[in-house]
Amino acid sequence: MSNEVSVSVRRGVGRITLTRPKALHALNAPMCETILAALERWADDPTVYLVMIDHEADTRGFCAGGDIRMLAESGAGDASEARAFFNVEYRMNAALKTFPKPVLAVMDGVTMGGGVGLSVHGSHRVATERTLFAMPETGIGLFPDVGGGWFLPRLSGELGTWLALTGARLKGSDVAAARVATHYLPSELIANLKKQIDAADFSVGAAEMLNEILRGLTHAVPPGSFEAHRDVIDTCFAKDTAEEIVAALEANGDDWAAEQVATLRTKSPETVKVALRQVREGGKMATFEDNMRMEYRIGWRKVQSHDFLEGVRAVIIDKDNDPKWRPSRLEDVSDEDIAKYFEPLGPDELTFGD
Repeated sequence: MSNEVSVSVRRGVGRITLTRPKALHALNAPMCETILAALERWADDPTVYLVMIDHEADTRGFCAGGDIRMLAESGAGDASEARAFFNVEYRMNAALKTFPKPVLAVMDGVTMGGGVGLSVHGSHRVATERTLFAMPETGIGLFPDVGGGWFLPRLSGELGTWLALTGARLKGSDVAAARVATHYLPSELIANLKKQIDAADFSVGAAEMLNEILRGLTHAVPPGSFEAHRDVIDTCFAKDTAEEIVAALEANGDDWAAEQVATLRTKSPETVKVALRQVREGGKMATFEDNMRMEYRIGWRKVQSHDFLEGVRAVIIDKDNDPKWRPSRLEDVSDEDIAKYFEPLGPDELTFGD
């Protein structure tokens, strides 16, 4: 059990509270193991009617991701610790996605990477003006995992492809406008939300009761700021290859399109192509578990890749923000280079349940 996450049940509500503020509640393996064990207990517990996931009050991050430094240190060796982390984290993601009762995630603050996987698969997802959502993995040579291959291509149009490849950030109400969150309310009302949940009797219908509480607190969501660029997003990011996406953006001539090209040029070319194939294949998959098996295959190999180790060095360790990607151009990354990440793992495949 981890002392960096608090797990309890009160008045029929299973409560998961992240308590690792110095790391913006970034997930490590013991935290994931603790959360997974709780979800497995509560799934069949008739006295638990819903689950609420939040973080310690007065800290600015809901969950900033996973333990990237550990992944890189492990990847530089035999990668066994990194692979064990992915194994438990991805099973936790699947447990949230398939949980048979309402799951409320309060995404009040930084919600990136692993924090997205902890929240976006729940049935009810609350964003506030302090929410900052991103899947920034292509910037460190990783990939938008924790179920990104499932939820990103199921966003409207090509929003998910844009978010996956560029690592673009959504703030505040934009998180709800993109349907990453299901509800939006000012952070000053979070205490009121939790007070009402404390007082509610969820035994009479958890989903209906939670919906009623949220209806009374939720504010209207204005159109997302990204809507001004939807034509560019939905046209350019629908192309079949990363090279075609860049070419379409360059041909567009719009200043915002040029900014996307400049952003893509800073990302790991290999990882941009991995992420594009990931969201395309994930969008066609029949089950969430199939998607997570695919992501485990990618992660199994990606943690030992040159670009991931170099990206972590440049962004997290040395902080020079000058990674030397290899290859350095999209055009030099072959289909064969990408295909190796998606090959089955044989006896090492990720399994779920029995």
